[in-house]
Amino acid sequence: MTTWRIPFNRVGLGGREFEYISQAVRNGFVAGNGPFCISCERELERITGSPHALLTSSCTHALEMCAYLLNLEPGDEVIVPSFTFVSTALAFASRRAKIVFADIRPDTLNIDERHVEELVTSRTRAIVAVHYGGIGCEMDRLEEIARRSGAVVIEDAAHGLFGRYRGRGLGSIAPLATLSFHETKNITCGEGGALLVNDERFLERAHILRDKGTNRSKFLKGQVDKYTWVDTGSSYLLSDILAAFLSAQFEASLDIQRRREAIWRRYSEGLSDWAGRNGVRFQSVPDHCSPAWHLFAMVMPDTAARDALISHLASHGILAVFHYQPLNLSRMGVTYGGRPGQCPVSESIATGLLRLPFFSSMTDGEQEDVIRAVAGFGV
Repeated sequence: MTTWRIPFNRVGLGGREFEYISQAVRNGFVAGNGPFCISCERELERITGSPHALLTSSCTHALEMCAYLLNLEPGDEVIVPSFTFVSTALAFASRRAKIVFADIRPDTLNIDERHVEELVTSRTRAIVAVHYGGIGCEMDRLEEIARRSGAVVIEDAAHGLFGRYRGRGLGSIAPLATLSFHETKNITCGEGGALLVNDERFLERAHILRDKGTNRSKFLKGQVDKYTWVDTGSSYLLSDILAAFLSAQFEASLDIQRRREAIWRRYSEGLSDWAGRNGVRFQSVPDHCSPAWHLFAMVMPDTAARDALISHLASHGILAVFHYQPLNLSRMGVTYGGRPGQCPVSESIATGLLRLPFFSSMTDGEQEDVIRAVAGFGV
């Protein structure tokens, strides 16, 4: 239970979650790849435009599947933004790839395609594009760099479900993409994720990897008379109980997204004058991008101002938080050549970034209290 008057996140219900969980149990099929899983996968394909969605037990596991699908070998290089969650790098480091840290753009806070081009070598196997806050990376440029180098672009769209880039759904653009349904995401089942396969050459093996390295998916389709161990992999399937919860969330997704957009716009409009007076910047949204309305981030002038605002809001019972610490400065990041000054924008943004409470069930009154409290703070 939270002790905050206004928490940073509060999971909202679509309305039929418990009904569907009960139905999954009555169906007698609560393991992975059940009826609710299949229904959610079809819904993901409709929303994103991806031809193939495979539910997984987390976005981290979907990223691990990407690493398997690329057949990474020791010394192969994977370029990731330094300003991201650890899973973006860990999934590939676990396959003994060399992690190469790229800086981010100061406007969108997404991976800087110009820095990526400088980092590409003959050993580059993948470029991971994290759509920070659900705002699309410059995918056209990243795909062009990948084509020239022979690398594969992977979309880490953990924040990106419902977002669009030049009219295309985030997660449908690169050969492979991943999604998250963690409790902090727009649509959630507590823990869960998905692998989106947009290149047919990866599809058959993705099914094998997801189901413990077996050809069980072919068996279930009647394509083989028994299934057996044929490849590496792990147990990456999502339980149908969690998919039942997720299915109810998808049913309410239109209302959820409308509400989140309204909250995002109200923050932006209500705090724009205050931000201008205090040297505070908001994350930019390019004209060719439609956000997923995942979070509302502000970049304060420095760490002292950021921490002071967090304390100020806490005194009003409001929980605001910072975000990622640059991976190139982490203890593990240093083992991959990370060092201070390597990603100056990431390092600067991390010192000042603050996220305001943002959740679908937030009331107008709660948001007004947050805006009033922020507006009462001076840098």
